[in-house]
This record gives sequence, C-alpha cells and structure tokens, in this order.
Amino acid sequence: MDFTSERRLDDGLLEREFTLGEIPGTLWTPESAAAAPLILMAHNNGLPKGEPRLVARARHTAAQGYAVASIDAAGCGDRPRSAADQQARADLRRAMQAGEPVDGIFESFIGPLVEKAVPEWRTALDALLALPEIGGPVGYSGWTALGIRLAVAEPRIAAAGFFAGGYVPRAQREEARQVTVPLLFLLQWDDEGNPRQRALELFDAFGTKEKTLHANMGGHVGTPWFELEDGGRFYDRHLK
Repeated sequence: MDFTSERRLDDGLLEREFTLGEIPGTLWTPESAAAAPLILMAHNNGLPKGEPRLVARARHTAAQGYAVASIDAAGCGDRPRSAADQQARADLRRAMQAGEPVDGIFESFIGPLVEKAVPEWRTALDALLALPEIGGPVGYSGWTALGIRLAVAEPRIAAAGFFAGGYVPRAQREEARQVTVPLLFLLQWDDEGNPRQRALELFDAFGTKEKTLHANMGGHVGTPWFELEDGGRFYDRHLK
C-alpha cells in the first residue's frame, strides 16, 4: 500500500489517498484512533470513491471512532472503462428510464463487475488490517450486490449495512441465504431504480438471524440523514 497524499481535515480526521497496484483508495481515520475498527464503504457500481454522498458518510462514520476505507472498482471513478462497459452502462440507463426489462443487461454487466470487485476489496482489506492504526473487527456499508458476495466470501466481516437494491444479480440473490452476519437493510419505498417487491423478497432471503429493515419514503437518493446515526449505533453494537 502506497500513500500518495495526506490531508488533515477541520474535524480532526486524517484523509489519505492510497494505491494498491492499480487499485486507488481513500482511508479516513480519527485523530485519536488506536487500532480502530474498520468499515469498508462501497458506493453503487460506477460511482467513484470521491462521490460527495459517500465522502460525507465516510467522514461522519470516521468521526465516531472508525477507520473507513473506500476503493474504486474496475471501470469506476478514474479507472479505465472498456467500450463494452460504457455501452452496457448506457443500455442499462436507457432501459431503466424507458421502463423496459433490464434483467438480461443487468446479469451480463453487473454480475461480472461484482466478481471482479470482490478480490480487489479483499486485497485492500489485507493491506488495511496490516496498518498499526487499524484493528478489527470489520464492517461493510453500501452497495448490496457487492456486499452480499463479500459477506459470504470474507470471514473477517462481522456486520453489514446494505442500501437496498431490488436489482441484484441472480448469483447474489442465491448467496443471500448464506449471509449470516448481523444485517441492517435500508429501503427507499419509492426508489425509482429498484423494485420494492424485489428488495423485500431479498430481505426475506437473507440467512442471518439478526436482520433489520428500515424503510423510508422517498426516491433513490432520499435516504434520511438520521439513518446514518442509526447505522452508527448498529456498528457500535457489533464492532466495538
């Protein structure tokens, strides 16, 4: 892990950019952290680690005593996108806006994206846990499809918070039954990009005995800020 920049923020947090080979990432740590618990924070596919909503969530969470890390998956942020990936993203957006079936596009594009992202997140986790200022346990927050796969593949994850998505690849819908860590599932009732019924069925499928569903009115980007506070209490129960 090579740190490429370091910035002390006004709220006392340390923000560092890093690279792991071709993987770019950001790490936020509280000023007084000593072997702080770690939360991996992933935004939905295609959005960069520097997306303002993710940065705001990361800084708020780090201020509660956590180390928070995010990386850009292949084809996301500043990482190169193939012509095929760009076309698939455009086709997916067009179909969703037109109200057309998207399952075929979604499976062929998002499924492989998840499979590529998981090994990179595990590589990042190895490097992060080797830092003296980061201890354990480890939590996950964010993109549902990636979170399901990572929670099944990575035994070091002790709790997970998912931003509910009705569109999840078939493989991850089946893997949901293998997720056994405590789970907080956020659902926007009027999410224009994710079918509500699919999200509810996915919540029902999770195999964990400790799972909580929080549903709020509003569209995809309307998750109330107080859910971040509730999420903090969820992670405090399981990571501290």
